[in-house]
Amino acid sequence: MRMVLPMSRIREMEPYMDAKVLNYIHEGQIEAFEGFESFDLIAFDWYDVRSRRTAASQMLVYLDREDLFIFCEDDAAESAARAVLQVPEEEGLPNGQALYHFFVRLLKGDMAHLDQLEAAISDGETEVLTGAHEAYLDRIITWRQELLRLKRYYEQLDSIFDDLADNDNGLLDKQSVRRFANLGNRMERYLNAVQSLRESVAQLREAYQSQLSIQQNDLMKIFTVVTAVFLPLTLLAGWYGMNFANMPELRWKYGYPAVILVSAAIVAALLAYFKKKKWL
Repeated sequence: MRMVLPMSRIREMEPYMDAKVLNYIHEGQIEAFEGFESFDLIAFDWYDVRSRRTAASQMLVYLDREDLFIFCEDDAAESAARAVLQVPEEEGLPNGQALYHFFVRLLKGDMAHLDQLEAAISDGETEVLTGAHEAYLDRIITWRQELLRLKRYYEQLDSIFDDLADNDNGLLDKQSVRRFANLGNRMERYLNAVQSLRESVAQLREAYQSQLSIQQNDLMKIFTVVTAVFLPLTLLAGWYGMNFANMPELRWKYGYPAVILVSAAIVAALLAYFKKKKWL
């Protein structure tokens, strides 16, 4: 028998499962994979990479020689499990092979999602290097969170597939064991891809921070140049603000125009000097 059920209906399947399963589950001892003499118990947090939903839903798989039950935490997980398990042409397959096809379909589209993430991160790197602003920080944080979720998801599946491939209790046939070993290899490739993308995001964040530092340095340079340009003028203003009655410029009708020209000449000379030094 193969069925997909919500978690709340576990007790309904008690006549078909090993007597110690329910006690084992309710005592909270279940790990990612538990292999017993006559059955396997698998628990994992399913993450749908093909939707915008970021929450994970727990799935619990019970496998023995006659039955394959999948219990789901919520409606989204139950719908996904039903879609990939209830395939009429596989009714005659052993439960181990049916479980293999279940995981294969559950992971369908994951590599395409990783490729899309890689393309988005690559485009983001180009945009950041051409001019960083605060909007990119939100995108970097989103990518980091997504990659962390994927890392945790694939790590637990990698561990489960390795344990299934070991087949210590002999529930699986040789073909299923070989297929789960191949699935374990695929999970390692997925994990390597995720790790590579995490490193790219880390480098992108460093590039973003460097770009912000460059922009801040450019801004400080402008402020420094403006201060340096107006410092001589401040000196002149302070000089004429001392209110001396015998200053020669006060007795010369061209005194103030001369001061204005001198001030303009100082500003022009400083700007030319800064430009020559490539400070502007």
